Amino acid sequence: MAVPEERFPLLGRRADQAFLADSSDRPLTMRGVTDTDLPELLRVDREVFPEDPYPYFVLRQHIDVHGDRILVLDDGEYLHGYVLFVTTSDGYVCWVLSLAVSADQRGRGLGKRLMLEVLRQLRRERVHEVRLTVEPTNAAAITLYRTLGFGTDGGVHRDYLGPREDRIIMVLGLGSA
Repeated sequence: MAVPEERFPLLGRRADQAFLADSSDRPLTMRGVTDTDLPELLRVDREVFPEDPYPYFVLRQHIDVHGDRILVLDDGEYLHGYVLFVTTSDGYVCWVLSLAVSADQRGRGLGKRLMLEVLRQLRRERVHEVRLTVEPTNAAAITLYRTLGFGTDGGVHRDYLGPREDRIIMVLGLGSA
């Protein structure tokens, strides 16, 4: 079976190359986060997760501690999405902590492109397994992750992130080195 990035190639482009234009014909670039992105990162997170966005200080600390593990979609003026992923200290498992694409950019495959770049990086690093959580009612996200090869580790984990915060844990094995 083909690995996800072989089934959905980026057409030979590097992660930092512009690959799509938004509705204003500004090319979108996938790149690593910078300190100056914090206000826009916060805006996107609040837009996509209005019920429970990351507080400012948490995003600040994620940039400080895991800045090399945050990719953003940038049109030169605004951010339109991001992915945050963190690998365990032994390098065996990676958790995708957050994937967000702004409402005006959904349905264009940007979440898939972000995830494919994450999977490419993790394969190069010889990470064995990728895990993430998703709300049981988020059919679009579940479909995206299944398309990339993720499966569930069982049923719904009740109160996983706190009271009434049920989640499905999805897992993708990347194999051994």
